[in-house]
Amino acid sequence: MANRPKLTRIPSMRDRVEDTLSAHRNEIVALLSRYVAQGKGILQPHDLLDELEKLITDDEARLALSEGPFVEVLKSAQNLDWDSERRSFVFYPCVQLSCKLRLDELTEILVLFWCQEAIIHPPFVALAVRPRPGVWEFVRVNVNELSVEQLSVSEYLSFKEELVDGRSNDRYVLELDFEPFNANFPRPTRSSSIGNGVQFLNRHLSSIMFRNKESLEPLVDFLRAHTYKGHALMLNDRIQSIPKLQSALVKAEDKLSKLPTETPYSEFEYVLQGLGFERGWGDTAEHVLEMMHLLLDTLQAPDPSTLETFLGRVPMVFNVVILSPHGYFGQANVLGLPDTGGQVVYILDQVRALENEMIRRIKRQGLNFTPRILIVTRLIPDAKGTTCNQRLERVAGTEHSHILRVPFRSENGILRKWISRFDVWPYLETFAEDVAGEITAELQGHPDFIIGNYSDGNLVASLLAYKMGVTQCTIAHALEKTKYPDSDIYWKKYDEKYHFSCQFTADLIAMNNADFIITSTYQEIAGTKNTVGQYESHSSFTLPGLYRVVHGINVFDPKFNIVSPGADMSIYFPYFDKEKRLTSLHGSIEKLLFDPEQNDEHIGLLNDPSKPILFSMARLDHVKNLTGLVESYAKNAKLRELVNLVLVAGYNDVKKSNDREEIVEIEKLHALIKEYNLNGQFRWLSSQTNRARNGELYRYVADNGGAFVQPALYEAFGLTVVEAMTCGLPTFATIHGGPAEIIEHGISGFHIDPYHSEQMAALMADFFQRSKDDPSHWKRISDGGLKRIYERYTWNIYSERLMTLTGVYGFWKYVSKLERLETRRYLEMFYILQFRDLVKTVPRAVDDPH
Repeated sequence: MANRPKLTRIPSMRDRVEDTLSAHRNEIVALLSRYVAQGKGILQPHDLLDELEKLITDDEARLALSEGPFVEVLKSAQNLDWDSERRSFVFYPCVQLSCKLRLDELTEILVLFWCQEAIIHPPFVALAVRPRPGVWEFVRVNVNELSVEQLSVSEYLSFKEELVDGRSNDRYVLELDFEPFNANFPRPTRSSSIGNGVQFLNRHLSSIMFRNKESLEPLVDFLRAHTYKGHALMLNDRIQSIPKLQSALVKAEDKLSKLPTETPYSEFEYVLQGLGFERGWGDTAEHVLEMMHLLLDTLQAPDPSTLETFLGRVPMVFNVVILSPHGYFGQANVLGLPDTGGQVVYILDQVRALENEMIRRIKRQGLNFTPRILIVTRLIPDAKGTTCNQRLERVAGTEHSHILRVPFRSENGILRKWISRFDVWPYLETFAEDVAGEITAELQGHPDFIIGNYSDGNLVASLLAYKMGVTQCTIAHALEKTKYPDSDIYWKKYDEKYHFSCQFTADLIAMNNADFIITSTYQEIAGTKNTVGQYESHSSFTLPGLYRVVHGINVFDPKFNIVSPGADMSIYFPYFDKEKRLTSLHGSIEKLLFDPEQNDEHIGLLNDPSKPILFSMARLDHVKNLTGLVESYAKNAKLRELVNLVLVAGYNDVKKSNDREEIVEIEKLHALIKEYNLNGQFRWLSSQTNRARNGELYRYVADNGGAFVQPALYEAFGLTVVEAMTCGLPTFATIHGGPAEIIEHGISGFHIDPYHSEQMAALMADFFQRSKDDPSHWKRISDGGLKRIYERYTWNIYSERLMTLTGVYGFWKYVSKLERLETRRYLEMFYILQFRDLVKTVPRAVDDPH
């Protein structure tokens, strides 16, 4: 008889660390002692590796340390590679760790480490270890006693809180834990499945239907529940059960199969009505048969793909509301104004694509309803020359979509001036109440689908969706907690300026209330195997003195879906598409770039206009890191010799800005220009709101062999990256966030790390030198970028996917009311008892006297 394999327990992180401590006591003590010597505080992955590098000074120590799994626990949040020429570690794509070791000795140490954070509280070192995306373990080492203990999430956060409040004996800390509500909720377990929620949900639903035919009954109820403004859709009262539905489908199939495929629905409408079918199945005999075959297949042998296709085609969505309260939301003269950038462009492009898809689907469904889309934002009476003081404005390029503006108001009346996105919290509850009345009047009923954008829009969407009982989708765009390191643990330091206690609370409410969440990239949800995702950072954290989040959001939740946007291809198209080029704008573009006059629109000179342009365009705030780009360029003599640098960003005069961050960045930019004597090689254009000209500007830069750079410290997606690549402009973009997924390094563009500016500048200089020596190199990267865009990033793909998701999650919402209701009651209590009190700490704005 063959020997049976021996079953062994998978060692915990505590076991692995203990084993290494036992085997390599001296080396580990030396390393941990270095951490403890730095005193109480938080160490990030790069801090941990800095000390590791200092420790590894001889071959014997390195080999001893690299043999055990403790190295895997400590390894940084970057990819590590070996540069044979430099004889040093290189953190792909640009961070170096010089260890001066022979190549043949490095095999073991070139393994990914997992530690994302270390809490130092002498003599203890607590480690937050992430073996893979979405999975965390916590251990604590007593360096004096060399003892190791496994910590729960709550214990780890409690230990972390001691950095702020000292040791506390209060055992009754408010803890948020959504896990009990989701314990029996189906979800995937593999990290590779994160962001593919709808596929998992379809597999789960079809599996249940296959195993238990009684579970198909809710599908009949779901189809019978469909009406629109008094019109019954899909099924009428003649069909009350699955057997009757199957019988009616077979009879309908027999009658329809005898008709010409293009026979319009009106010619057989009454026949189908007698069998129990109403409008919504299709506009022709062929399309109705397709839909009925999908349902018959689902009833007989449920299949995930068939189920998704069927639910995606069921007529459910005719009226859509999209929330985006903050900033100046308009179609002209707004881009570059405070808090007004990519999100506005995203939503306008989204709406145009979504309306086209809704019209196409409604026609194919055999219906003659008119879809409506309302973008709901804030009405700003002091509109600064924009249309933001108009209540209703049709979206250009659409027939049935409008911007609906509702003012912020308080007991003092309507707020007239713009306020920062960080200061909107006291107005949102009243705003939501006012919006509910406005959209009900405008649509003559409730919407079918609500989409929230950013923290404020998602909170308002949650309040409306809960009140109206409609499907809610959340789009974060950017979760601020990941932009500002340690802004949770040290929230009190930030709160007066940013009010993060309100924002993080609002984010938790919205992401847990949403029926589904769409992101542009995987990284937004769960980062990479070495970096933490935006949503993942909300799985557990603490706001000391307020509350502790033990289980905030689970990135394995099937509500997460990746749906990437594109660029408006009527504005952004390749530089070589000569017939579409807007050459009439070249005169104004050349004036922007080369006019020697210094004014509010442009400052700086380009002494050699023949040089290629390194170009960037973004809001002027800290996270966009344009000042970091300028400094990186200024310090690299070769890059300055090869190219001119052009920025499009904000104002160039502090007197014109009311935004706190922008003012700081304006002053910093002026200081850099002076310090590095950049005049002659650098041009600063104030924000440009003409999208058509901006598109041609990308192409103009491409004409002369230039490139685009997006140097943000963190970028959730990177719409300007997509725009530049769509125009054929070679693009460098941050590795921190979505651009790392958009770009394939060295194939469709380049990754840069803004935290290592010297390497960033060197990479750009190398590209321009190679392109100068061999112009085919520039074209190869340009063509690679275009290929990537056409495969993955178009609005047609986006809108079709969003409508399908709405159908699937609409059905899931219908069949799982109880589970979500429990969660929402918990959220309602949290909103009333916590969020409302936090809002009271935010000062209300006061209008300037006229």
